[in-house]
Amino acid sequence: MHIEPFFDQRTATMTYVVFDEQTRDAVIIDPVLDYDPASSRIWTESSDVVFEYVENEALKVYFILETHAHADHISGAQYLKDKLNDVEIVIGQNITAVQKVFKNVFGLPAGFATDGSQFDRLAVEGETIEAGTIKIDTIHTPGHTPACVTYKIDDAIFTGDALFMPDVGTGRCDFPAGSSEDLYESIHEKLYSLPEDTRVFVGHDYPKRREVEWETTIKAQKEDNVALPFAKNRNEFISWRDARDATLSAPRLLFQSVQVNIDAGQLPDPESNEIRYLRIPLNVFRPDQDPEGMSLH
Repeated sequence: MHIEPFFDQRTATMTYVVFDEQTRDAVIIDPVLDYDPASSRIWTESSDVVFEYVENEALKVYFILETHAHADHISGAQYLKDKLNDVEIVIGQNITAVQKVFKNVFGLPAGFATDGSQFDRLAVEGETIEAGTIKIDTIHTPGHTPACVTYKIDDAIFTGDALFMPDVGTGRCDFPAGSSEDLYESIHEKLYSLPEDTRVFVGHDYPKRREVEWETTIKAQKEDNVALPFAKNRNEFISWRDARDATLSAPRLLFQSVQVNIDAGQLPDPESNEIRYLRIPLNVFRPDQDPEGMSLH
């Protein structure tokens, strides 16, 4: 099984193409659509790099897997689905909880569905999704959001914003319906129970004095994760995580990203003037915080 990483420097996001080198069966995990908030401009550079790689490697993509509804970048899932044939977009079944919260925040139309039907498939914990010869196990890992899932393919897991590199830590838990207690359970009781040689592929990296990294192991996480080593107990982690989150500013693209991503990466329909508009609410979450931050950890 080959895992090809793509790092989007603007949002510090990791996208992965995973494929069987014999059959060329493949999946894409967490693709990015480029967005500049100053000009409100959308472009497709990051997703085009992934598409070109798929084409050059002659891969048959079955699924685009979203680990959650991202708050730091707009998903490239719909764009790639339109360019590829017979591809389905998958997200965890608890996306419905996130849709219900943010439908109200954004004042979305009454007809906006909160049953996850915008996605082609809702992943259920314990089920195995088959992408040709690739078998994908779903592990429900809420905490950062209630809809977060980790995908397991062979000896590798893709953790989204639950676990980052050991020197970065874990995802934040202060978004609506997030929970540091849930994240502790997800990591300490579920992910840390996997074999220690399990490879861990993270959803972001925020290096300070090193190059970008994306792969580690369960053993390394249990020993060295700065936020949640295996020896840290539940109460210690919850107290630390909640205190840390209270100091974080909102992700820079929170509102632009979430309203698109809960709709499976579909951009809003054009208005009568043929222009698309995003909805940006004022003073909804923590208005005393600096809105320009981006940290997710």
